[in-house]
Amino acid sequence: MPATYLRKSTEKDLPEILDIIHSAIAYLGEQGIDQWQHGYPADDDLKKDIADGINYVLVTDGNIAGTATIHQGIDPNYLKIEDGEWVNGSEAHYAAIHRVAISNKFRGQHLSQKLVSGLITVSTVLGFKDVRIDTHPENMAMQHVITSNGFEKRGIIHMRENGHPWTARYAYQLLIK
Repeated sequence: MPATYLRKSTEKDLPEILDIIHSAIAYLGEQGIDQWQHGYPADDDLKKDIADGINYVLVTDGNIAGTATIHQGIDPNYLKIEDGEWVNGSEAHYAAIHRVAISNKFRGQHLSQKLVSGLITVSTVLGFKDVRIDTHPENMAMQHVITSNGFEKRGIIHMRENGHPWTARYAYQLLIK
């Protein structure tokens, strides 16, 4: 069995990260899911994540299999929540997991579970006991990954992708003891 682990990404990883994200955008579009279909995440978002030291890659057998970002601190998109509430309030000390994607070369190997689990671990090492994540209501695969990692649905937030209309996202939270 190959070694699988999470590490902070570097500038050298950018081409593979961009390939993974671009493929994920296409895959969501093929499924008719209106998530990431309006210029988000942009290449500049990913470059900034790497420069800011908040992007991580999942490596398996020496190859980058996935990528995600851990936003640290208040996320403006999470300030207003409908049909529920955050357990610790909108302005609590939390990490938010964003831009989760697995390479199409590794699809079907259940690596999303490992990626999210690793991101939870990194969040706790960074001092966060409250971890949040969101996904599109039609992205059933991601909803399964999220709930399988212990997150509980807290309500609905709204995201805006590059000036396009606000769209609903299911918001989830994991409190670590």
